[in-house]
Amino acid sequence: MPSNATLRRQRTLGGALGVIVLGFALAYHFFPRLFHVDPTQAPRRSMSMGTPAPGSQLQPERASAIAEINAGPPLMLAPAAVIAARSSKDAKLPEQLSADPPAVRAMLERAAKAMHAGQLAGDENSAAALFAQALKDKPDSRRATQGLFDVRARLVAEIDQDIAVGDVDAAEDLLDALRTLPNADEEVAQLEASLKILAKVRPMLAKAAGLLQQGKADQPSGESALDLYREVQQLDPQNAVAEQGIFQVQRAVLDRALAAVAQNDFAGADKELAAAQAIRPGSQQMLDVHKRVDDMREQRANGVLTQAHSALDAGNPGLAMKLAAQARAIDPRLATLAAFDEQLTNARLYASYKPGQMFADRYVDLPGKTPAMVVIPTGSFQMGAPASEEDHIDTELPQHLVTISKGFAVARTAVTVGEFREFVRASGYVPDSVKLGGASVYDERAGTLRDDADATWQDDYAGHKADDKLPVVNVSWNDAKAYADWLSQRTGKTYRLPSEAEFEYALRGGTHTRYWWGDAMPTRSVENLTGSGDRSRSGRRWSHAFRNYHDGYWGPAPVMSFAANPFGLYDINGNVSEWTQDCWHDNYIRAPNDGDAWINPGCSAHVVRGGSWGSSPDQVNSAYRQGANGDVRSGRVGFRVVREL
Repeated sequence: MPSNATLRRQRTLGGALGVIVLGFALAYHFFPRLFHVDPTQAPRRSMSMGTPAPGSQLQPERASAIAEINAGPPLMLAPAAVIAARSSKDAKLPEQLSADPPAVRAMLERAAKAMHAGQLAGDENSAAALFAQALKDKPDSRRATQGLFDVRARLVAEIDQDIAVGDVDAAEDLLDALRTLPNADEEVAQLEASLKILAKVRPMLAKAAGLLQQGKADQPSGESALDLYREVQQLDPQNAVAEQGIFQVQRAVLDRALAAVAQNDFAGADKELAAAQAIRPGSQQMLDVHKRVDDMREQRANGVLTQAHSALDAGNPGLAMKLAAQARAIDPRLATLAAFDEQLTNARLYASYKPGQMFADRYVDLPGKTPAMVVIPTGSFQMGAPASEEDHIDTELPQHLVTISKGFAVARTAVTVGEFREFVRASGYVPDSVKLGGASVYDERAGTLRDDADATWQDDYAGHKADDKLPVVNVSWNDAKAYADWLSQRTGKTYRLPSEAEFEYALRGGTHTRYWWGDAMPTRSVENLTGSGDRSRSGRRWSHAFRNYHDGYWGPAPVMSFAANPFGLYDINGNVSEWTQDCWHDNYIRAPNDGDAWINPGCSAHVVRGGSWGSSPDQVNSAYRQGANGDVRSGRVGFRVVREL
């Protein structure tokens, strides 16, 4: 363990050394010329020409060259040694007759060290001088020949780099050294030509750098940094400074694109991106910024679309539409736009339901819910029969275009006995079959309908007790309207009878044929119709029926026993005919073309549409219509309701 005296001496010595080092550092910082250092001397590259040149002030040409280099991003050039090693040329080595003597080997070792240190040429201790002397002493030395060749290759690579960055002074210094080497005439000539081009493009590069710093990257056209860099590339296609300058020009344009995005000007950003793409197509920085812009575009568009969703949820489709248009202007390719457009259309036309969607409204003051409703899409159709149709009747004319511009929902089936019973019990309503007494029911013995004073809505087509799943018959137009009004009161929604136009539109289900299943006789079980194969309980058959058709029913069938039409509606053109809202008119002259009901105040007769279990094929035609007084109750007539959206 050291004594206290030894420790004191160590501390004293350490403190003294610290003061000396600090003093040396301060002197070097404030008085560099004491150490033969000129702070104005430009740094030279690591490959020296030998003894450093005396300090001198930075020349304007040198400053210009540095300005050219500093105008753009750093030039990433491979080391000259690497470039020389990859040269495609090989040294022509002589046939060596004897080994290198010790003196030559020593000289070659010195030359290799000088080359490794970057001292290529310039004095007697440089690699070039030592290899040349070794070759003079031993002319067939392969190592000396190879070394001199490597020096020349390194010098050529070094000069190429100086020319690439626009450093004329350094290139000329090295070129002087290259001229002293044997077999360098070809390289010297090529490099001299490159220097002449460099002398011509240097002022152009300096001016381009100035324009770039002034913000004139690519504009005005013909007087921008980009124009000058392009001119330089025409003179010197391999000019690295011009290439880096163009890189920086594109960077400036891309920065403008990002600035436009920051101002939510995506159209301006697209314009700048197109300009940047034209400068350096497919560059990595171009791809990176384009992705950033696309990401910000999508983020912004999604934000606006979220506001549109909120507006739609708040019941403001007008504002939602405006916001959706803004989102589309920002990003037309936004994946969620199509779904929102559909949602917006559904909200505007179908109160946020979708065409074909089925729903039922619950009562607000009672247990229970409405019949199942089906949303009908908007559209246009030709209502009535064409005058050219062979068996048309005058009441179906003139055929006219009707446009349904607002969606509505139609009951999936005719109202059933069970549903009508719920209404009567809950409301206390007295149907006309009870209040006025009786209905027209089917007489099996006569094969026709007859009035039965005891028949009511609770009976079937023949006057017998009806099953709850059968469509309610023996109901008047007044009864049907009363049921629809009651649904409106129970739900707070608008329920009513369908207009005649709505009924035919829903019945056709988008078809243009005689029947919704086509123009010909049905080949499958489609509706409860009069078929030649049907028989009554006593064996009766229809005198005018669909040939070769048999549905198994004589009289109404339970609802949904047959196929639905293209709009998803059951029994729309069979089973029972149905009341509509319209007053009866003998033809369609002056009929509405917007799907509204054609009503004359105080009218007593109303339109009945759709075929029934007892309708002839002519009466099942999609255009067929008939009228009946509003108090008529028949075993062939029922109804279904419409809900406004």
